[in-house]
Amino acid sequence: MPNTAAALDLLLLPTWLVPVEPAGVVLKEHALGIRDGRIVFIGPRSAALKLNVTEVRELPDVLLSPGLINAHGHAAMTLFRGLADDLPLMTWLENHIWPAEAKWVDEAFVRDGTDLAIAEQIKGGITCFSDMYFFPKVASERVHNSGIRAQIAIPILDFPIPGASTADDAIRQGVELFNDLKHHERIKVSFGPHAPYTVGNENLEKIRVITEELDASIHMHVHETAFEVQQSIEQHGERPLARLGRLGLLGPRFQAVHMTQISDEDLVLLVESNTSVIHCPESNLKLASGFCPVERLWQAGVNVAVGTDGAASNNDLDLLGETRTAALLAKAVAGSATALDAHRALRMATLNGARALGIEAEVGSLEVGKAADIVAFDLSGLAQQPVYDPVSQLIYATGRDCVKHLWVAGKQLLDDRRLTGLDEAQLCATAKAWGQRISGHTES
Repeated sequence: MPNTAAALDLLLLPTWLVPVEPAGVVLKEHALGIRDGRIVFIGPRSAALKLNVTEVRELPDVLLSPGLINAHGHAAMTLFRGLADDLPLMTWLENHIWPAEAKWVDEAFVRDGTDLAIAEQIKGGITCFSDMYFFPKVASERVHNSGIRAQIAIPILDFPIPGASTADDAIRQGVELFNDLKHHERIKVSFGPHAPYTVGNENLEKIRVITEELDASIHMHVHETAFEVQQSIEQHGERPLARLGRLGLLGPRFQAVHMTQISDEDLVLLVESNTSVIHCPESNLKLASGFCPVERLWQAGVNVAVGTDGAASNNDLDLLGETRTAALLAKAVAGSATALDAHRALRMATLNGARALGIEAEVGSLEVGKAADIVAFDLSGLAQQPVYDPVSQLIYATGRDCVKHLWVAGKQLLDDRRLTGLDEAQLCATAKAWGQRISGHTES
């Protein structure tokens, strides 16, 4: 048990404290104490008030939970938000997004787009996000400066991309960034082969060898559409997941994003390999890609996390809204009203995300010894009354505008709905300027 005799930096006194681990628990009349960026006390309010504390924050009508973890996205694509809506995935990619990226994406685009995404996510209760986009070194610098936590997945494709002329070039840059940041307390570098249809066996083999040597994660779009699966059967004689399994990529460090198409054989592979699935329901719905069978995966023991995907296909980075959609969709897909209840939905957006990213020892739940990545949701509003079960109210009746405070590693990044380290007006002005440039030169 950590020493609580030394003064706490901060004591939080919420109406409800939802630790997520143990599962299904709501603590009332409890407090949480932070020292040196870590949680050192969780206990009854009466005991907490006897502690030596530097700052006490009373949080009436507030639900305190672990910070939300957005397990998949493309941060800088906020600058393409709404650029090419209401199109199928491959048309959207090949005719609109990839040409726009080829024309506009440079270091300045990634810098400004990532800053915009970080600010939006902090205001929405997200303390950690996974990013898979070009110029990952630039993105990592923005994460470092902002105080948020992130996994930076190095994008790798068989053809040239902004910032990397070949897959080997991308891998080399990835290894360099991995080594530069391996001791960073908030940034983890993983490798992001884009998808089975854009990365061949030779490069997948290289990624497998390197990630095994470095003990690094692999983050990849897999089984996003039925077309992708069918195409793989025709070209390779097997489903994409089976191919990845044969090549030795699946395992506890593998993050399979989307997985809307899951056969019985796929499920066995996921379970046996202990691969995590990252569910992006709103992007899948908007692009009509299909439905990930979340309840079936959960009951089989697969770790399922949730992600927003990029703002170009969602169109927001609202993980609370995403989690609500995930809970509702899981019930419809499973044909059961008891599928993915509110407490499990919150777990999917917190601890399961941490587990998928390999950081569950550090974050994802409110436990003594973990980093103080915490979000405070205000449930005092008209639309949240009356409160029978605060977790149900959070998932089914609360929007991200109810996010009041947020801390990452004990540092407050959002105070009474205001960003403490980022200039919101400047971010809006910069994004508008990009929008004017891009809309003036791209076909509508």
